[in-house]
Amino acid sequence: MREQCRIWWPKHLSSTEPSSSYTFLFGWFVSCASASLDIVVAFACDESSFSGCQYSLKEILCNTNRSMSITLQDKSMFSLLGQCAACPSDNDPLFGIGVGDNDKKKYSTCHIACALNSEGMLRKRNRRYYCGCHKLDGLLEKHRQAATGSNHWIEMAYDPYEIHGRNIHCIPKLHHIHWNGRLVSQCDVHVILYETPTYGASHFSLSCWNSFKKVKIPLKEPKWIDELHQKQPLNGLDAVILAMNSATASKMVFQRHVGSSRPFTKFSIICMLIALGLVWQLLAVSMASLSTIFYIFLQFLHSLLGFGSQSWIYTISKRLFNTAWINIQIRCGQILFWPILLQDNDSRSQSCVEYAEKAALRKHSMWSSLAVDLLLGNLIGFSLLFNAESVCLWVSDFANDTTNELLRTGCVWLMGVPAGFKLNTELAGVLGMISLNAIQIWSTLWFFVDSLLVYLVKGLAILGILFGMTVPAALVRDMILLVTLHVSTLHWMISLLYSQQIQALAALWRLFRGRKCNPLRQRLDSYEYTVKQHIVGSLLFTPLLLLLPTTSVFYLFFTMMNTSISLICMLIEVIISIIHATPCIKIVLWLVRRRRFPAGIWFEIVTCHSNSVNSPEIVSLDKIISPSKNSLHQENITGRSHVLVSILQSNFFTIGQIVIPHYRKVFTRVSRSYFARSAYGVLTGKRISSTLGTKLPSTMPWMFIPYKEYWCLCRNSILACMLECDCHLFQ
Repeated sequence: MREQCRIWWPKHLSSTEPSSSYTFLFGWFVSCASASLDIVVAFACDESSFSGCQYSLKEILCNTNRSMSITLQDKSMFSLLGQCAACPSDNDPLFGIGVGDNDKKKYSTCHIACALNSEGMLRKRNRRYYCGCHKLDGLLEKHRQAATGSNHWIEMAYDPYEIHGRNIHCIPKLHHIHWNGRLVSQCDVHVILYETPTYGASHFSLSCWNSFKKVKIPLKEPKWIDELHQKQPLNGLDAVILAMNSATASKMVFQRHVGSSRPFTKFSIICMLIALGLVWQLLAVSMASLSTIFYIFLQFLHSLLGFGSQSWIYTISKRLFNTAWINIQIRCGQILFWPILLQDNDSRSQSCVEYAEKAALRKHSMWSSLAVDLLLGNLIGFSLLFNAESVCLWVSDFANDTTNELLRTGCVWLMGVPAGFKLNTELAGVLGMISLNAIQIWSTLWFFVDSLLVYLVKGLAILGILFGMTVPAALVRDMILLVTLHVSTLHWMISLLYSQQIQALAALWRLFRGRKCNPLRQRLDSYEYTVKQHIVGSLLFTPLLLLLPTTSVFYLFFTMMNTSISLICMLIEVIISIIHATPCIKIVLWLVRRRRFPAGIWFEIVTCHSNSVNSPEIVSLDKIISPSKNSLHQENITGRSHVLVSILQSNFFTIGQIVIPHYRKVFTRVSRSYFARSAYGVLTGKRISSTLGTKLPSTMPWMFIPYKEYWCLCRNSILACMLECDCHLFQ
């Protein structure tokens, strides 16, 4: 079987002409099969970079490899891959090793000599081995000999090839590979040009970020589906993608040990950082001071509530304003713990761009959502604060119109002949008078509360300014349930009467059919009733059935009113959960730089040709992908190898693919049969819940540390973000 080799080449190495005649390639050899090899080139440097280095090459490679992620270390080791010549001519000895036939015979026998022992490569000709490897100096030559004898070594050259509109001036061309002690010069080569991933710009990824496990599979999947999932169509690409994402980190660690730097560039960056550092220090001190003031205020409120936590007023208020209490706990925990979450440094993020991106999104997601919530709260809070009187007037008019035009008029209408239905006058009068009296009592209480409405609106505005939009929204939801308590009470009373009447009619109907309910076995059994039981059942069934329309009309009216209130509360609950779950930092970053959210890779083919020993030949892509048996046999005889050059591209997430998984988490607790159960509950007289059960962020435990320590913690967390930005500027 012919060997296959994929060379992952940084695009910036092909965008400029090489500065020196030979450059050394550093990266990873990833072998996923015995006949295939992936060579990930991280960066290249010339021999002058090692001058004045305090460490040996082996120590530099070991230290660089240790700084990589454990997953990458298990799959491959960072090493010196080989060397690359700078744009050789046709007469260059790298491609024509010797001028005559004798030299060609030496070259053909070099493959056998290298396979037998490494001494066969020590025969030199003009500082070049007969296999084509360039003679190195000192420790580099020892490292090359060790690599060619035991592991891998690659010899390449820049082939001038201009791609219009791509800023590519040369493409690397493979000469030969020392593959586990064997010299391989004829193999299928796929050269893939990729842009080096950098933090804040782009990186590569094979899988989706937001993947959820299936909770339950109701039906057994066929066997071929399991085999399809177990099949690995992209062998070794996980390690390759991880290596490419770690290329920038490996280059930084390598340059730190070698000591190579760009003093002019770094000096300009340092000057800019010094100027920004003063502004950042001022920002850190101001934010720490503001957070400490808020921290002192929260600790005072917590200690104040701690004294009355055992009183009945505290217990009742906590039950009445349950949603507001939960959101206040969530917000207080976010305000207390934001400096700790901002300092959450993942050690893996320093070795891989993908890990760094995920760690940054996880670290900045909480405070970004908090900032957006506070911004919305300030906008609504100041609007309410400046228009408190007009808001109070509108709320009063709406409450009066709802009470007079809807509730009272509706009850009076039901006491007459609603929609032409002939109802029981006595029962309708009793139910109507009870409803009107309850509405009148609640309206009288509302008249005394109306004078405090202005202060209540201003209190909501202040809560929105201090705690964000979710806290006053939760308080408004609880207040809606409180001010409509009379409607809920009337609905509960009439629904109880309606459900008891329905159950009695169902039991009497079973009596007429000769059936009896068996609650132990959940079924209906046959039963012989006596004549007296049938007579009593008939006497009860007739009035209950005739009174059912009157009860149903009142039940339907108050069910519509209570359902409307419940839907408004559910809408507010969903808005609060969506505000908490919205990934604001991801949306902003997606709008600014979409390349930070990759979702798979694809290859853009640039050129495709077939190399032979005698001359190159252009081959169609179909012949390379699906060659026939005769063509394969002929190519193996002539020594022809395929060379495919492509550019690595990425797919990117849409805004819906980023946001929808977060919103899906909000409704994980909502059952799919919720609406069906609610409709069945309405028909049978059961109450509808005013909450949907959406998911909220988990509450955090209360934290108390000294004020000075908390101020230092806030300041250091903001300064740590500046240091993180400085590290990524030097990439």
